[in-house]
Amino acid sequence: MTAVNNMNTPPVLPREEWLAAVGTLRTREKAHTREGDAIAAARRRLPMTEVDPSVPVVGAEGRVPLIDVFEDRSQLFVSYHMWHDGHGAAGQCEGCTFFTGQVRELSYLHQRDVTFAVFCQGPFDESDRYRRFMGWELPWYSVPEESLEGLVAGRHFGMKACYLRDGDRVFETYWTTGRGVEPMAPSYGILDMTVHGRQETWEDSPAGWPQRYGTDGDQFRAEGRPTAQWARLAAGHDDDLGSTRARPGASGCCS
Repeated sequence: MTAVNNMNTPPVLPREEWLAAVGTLRTREKAHTREGDAIAAARRRLPMTEVDPSVPVVGAEGRVPLIDVFEDRSQLFVSYHMWHDGHGAAGQCEGCTFFTGQVRELSYLHQRDVTFAVFCQGPFDESDRYRRFMGWELPWYSVPEESLEGLVAGRHFGMKACYLRDGDRVFETYWTTGRGVEPMAPSYGILDMTVHGRQETWEDSPAGWPQRYGTDGDQFRAEGRPTAQWARLAAGHDDDLGSTRARPGASGCCS
């Protein structure tokens, strides 16, 4: 086994030995996949709880009842997007920006009778300007104060929730938060397959591996703002949300 230019890299093996090592890991990967399938099967068998279908949210057409957000489909996936009211684009939630920004193609969800929507914590006009600045083409709603108990029910924004519509009745079937929202981020799945991984401080990596990111929101920011915003600014998009307050402390809401 040899090193490569004294870098912090794995050992180098002949291809046949390397393939054998990958094969050993593949056995564990397949077991992990099967366990994930079993968990998903259990999730499909969970009981559900009823939700008031008339609870209002605010969208581009004004106030609408929750049941209208389904867009005549039977299922609804809602991403609850945290919002720092009154703060500019640079001060908005880096975690929610990371996860929301990776949901682009909705046709495969629609094919399976699922509507995807974002329920934002902030006022509609201001938060919708953020959506447009980020270039997100997806259903966007604001949750008014009066609807918090019926929808969030003591939890917090940053969570994801799944709903089922049966005629004029609506049921919540599942919700998750924290690392449970990671399926929304293919970037993490791709990074997990690379040799240096996510480069975050919590990871079990060999000594000397780059681990430059913490888990307090730093992993989703670059030079003072959510990382994805830089490309939008470079393309000439205006990030003025009509607010002037400075950015609050990092939220870490989705980390």
